[in-house]
Amino acid sequence: MPIAIAVTSADLVLPATDPHTPAAHVLTPPGGQDFPTALAEAAGLLERHGYVIAVYPATTPRGYVQRLHAVRAMLESDRIALLPTSLPPLGAAVLVRQLRQLSVCDFSPGVLGAAARLLSHYIYAGALLGSASRADRLPVALPAVTGPRSSASGPHAVLARPTAQLVRASGVGLAGPQFATTLTYAPGQLGSEWVTGQLARQWQVQGVHPVPLPEQSPSWWRTNKLVEFAAAIQDASLLYQMVSSMRQEACHWCGFTLIGDRCAFCSAPVPAARDRVPRAIGGASGGGQRKALAR
Repeated sequence: MPIAIAVTSADLVLPATDPHTPAAHVLTPPGGQDFPTALAEAAGLLERHGYVIAVYPATTPRGYVQRLHAVRAMLESDRIALLPTSLPPLGAAVLVRQLRQLSVCDFSPGVLGAAARLLSHYIYAGALLGSASRADRLPVALPAVTGPRSSASGPHAVLARPTAQLVRASGVGLAGPQFATTLTYAPGQLGSEWVTGQLARQWQVQGVHPVPLPEQSPSWWRTNKLVEFAAAIQDASLLYQMVSSMRQEACHWCGFTLIGDRCAFCSAPVPAARDRVPRAIGGASGGGQRKALAR
């Protein structure tokens, strides 16, 4: 059985892009079950899959997060990784789908869990908003609007990750990925023509895929008049190249094999900092892998 990928909301489970991608397990929120049932739910996942990687948005209610940690503590299990993400709702769902794709590969639990931080840096997550009047309330620090006028009225495009941007939709475009991606988008109460037309052409995406708007998106973006989007690598073989090109080592605290600078299971940092840019994206070596990710 593949490593279990668990989420706190059904909105984080996007349709699979290939027949090999398993589903994610949607955890039941505290209001829907008592604590003993939550323990049994987690114990069942561990029994069936061996390890659980649970991804939840940074905006998840505090009580829900406390429940997750309490379940892990009561089970006394080092086989459960709890991973918060600051990506917007659709971007978080795309990250979860990538982890689902990789869960059937030969990665160890520690490497797969640590891959979440790596992959999140290569997801371009944003939204087209009806106006920028509430942009200062978004959970991301945005620069001043870029465009022909500084007015907050009219459609604006916001990129929340990996680098915050705010531009008028009728002006300059958003700086996008320099590697091949597909664009997933979710329309709210706003037309999606700009996203599927101008943005898709500018970013030279390899495909566009509509999905329902996540329930949490209007509250995250502070408006219903939006189209949320996320550009990311969809090819499982390229995702595998990216993760496998990273240096692997053992966590000095729990012993899990990991990549990056922090263990996903015990949160212990890697003692010595090292350069961890994946060769598949643009390192000094592995030119053939870089070419595979180029347009």
